[in-house]
Amino acid sequence: MTPARFQLRPAAAAAALASALLLALTTATAAPAAPAPTGADAVTAGPAAADARVTAQITRTTAWDTGYGADVSITNDGDAPADGWTIEFDLPAGTTVAGHWSATRTRQGQHYRFTNASWNATVAPGGRQSFGFNATGTGLPLNCTVNGLPCAGGGSTPTDPPTDPPRAGTPVDLNGRLEVCGTRLCNEHGHPVQLRGMSTHGTQWYPQCLTDGSLDALAKDWKADVLRVSTYVQEGGYETDPAHFTRLADSLIRQASDRGMYVIVDWHMLDPGDPMANLDNARKFFTDIASRNKGRDNILYEIANEPSDVSWSRIKSYAEQIIPVIRGIDSDAPVLVGTRAWSSLGVSEGADESEVVNNPVDASNIMYTFHFYAASHRDEYLAALSRAADRIPLFVTEFGTQNYAGEGADDFTMSQRYLDLMADKKISWVNWNFSDDHRSGAVFTTGTCDSGGPWTGTSSLKPAGVWIRDHLRTPDNFPTG
Repeated sequence: MTPARFQLRPAAAAAALASALLLALTTATAAPAAPAPTGADAVTAGPAAADARVTAQITRTTAWDTGYGADVSITNDGDAPADGWTIEFDLPAGTTVAGHWSATRTRQGQHYRFTNASWNATVAPGGRQSFGFNATGTGLPLNCTVNGLPCAGGGSTPTDPPTDPPRAGTPVDLNGRLEVCGTRLCNEHGHPVQLRGMSTHGTQWYPQCLTDGSLDALAKDWKADVLRVSTYVQEGGYETDPAHFTRLADSLIRQASDRGMYVIVDWHMLDPGDPMANLDNARKFFTDIASRNKGRDNILYEIANEPSDVSWSRIKSYAEQIIPVIRGIDSDAPVLVGTRAWSSLGVSEGADESEVVNNPVDASNIMYTFHFYAASHRDEYLAALSRAADRIPLFVTEFGTQNYAGEGADDFTMSQRYLDLMADKKISWVNWNFSDDHRSGAVFTTGTCDSGGPWTGTSSLKPAGVWIRDHLRTPDNFPTG
């Protein structure tokens, strides 16, 4: 899917602004999408029902130094009336809706929901309804949906499997469906591979860093093989609005898939550290995500980010309850299981890898996760990773070149020791994180995302970003023979 674009319609009131107002949106989608138009005009949304194809178009009609006015047009291209509509989108930090008309508005942080008034609820076949809003600030809408389906277009139901093949020459095209073979991750040709890529920050905070341009850069300029999509459970994440964060994760899955990258669906449980505390939410999230993406060959499910202050036996029990939920829908995708003590194989709480080696999860095609931050996690952690990699399948789904908080000075020397080990043992890795957070572990300088880049090259990168981009640009030589 090509993310939709917020552009001007060729109306007389807006014509003078046309050259200045072309900006890309990151769209949140709930169903496999047809490509969005690349021409001049719309944010479009897919069908609300099989017989009522509702689309939405946002037009910025006026603009001034500190804000703009917008019209939102809802049309029905189907054969039956559409009864009721809801438009949702996010605005970047620093931009808010100051006023609106002809709709009911609710807000949660930077997320806005507009619902029809009583008199404009029904959209007849071929008909149109509309509402408008004024914004303070210049940021344009992100993650737009209509009736829960994507602004870039959608299929008839949220569970339709994707059908588009991966682009030729991309990591997914070369490797196909991945499978755990022994202690390694192997491609469809049976050869061990090493994936390398980036993790998003929490999508509740930095959706503006995940745009058409930034994801193009990650796939083509950075040459990443994999994107980890981090859906926080708490901290303003999934539990506050499950439908929204499911759609957002699904959108990013599709956008990475369209670029031929693998995707790790990260259930970013952090505090509380007991994964059982979110068992019901996890069941729902993975049911929804697996149902929407069961036809893809490029999904890996990370079911518990960083368990802490909890026994390995309890983490194992959680895994043995969640894995069947995924397997009942997507029987072939690898599943990544978090380990004790913030996914350190127990080292951060005085244990080691033996508890996992001696009591593995009762499931096949799984890997265990290991996280490290090079300035904090020294030889003891490196040694545990090395020993464990010879006994169990491991995937480093998060690491940084800084301290355990993802901040402070970079330790590139220790980081290189980890990367050398992971290359030698074919351990795939993902770096934290692809955002412009103020911490040194975020690859972009602060303000890059709100400014829309630049995404390629190194001019907008912090030292950690320059270093990790350089290491990503020499990808694994994927064996296909």
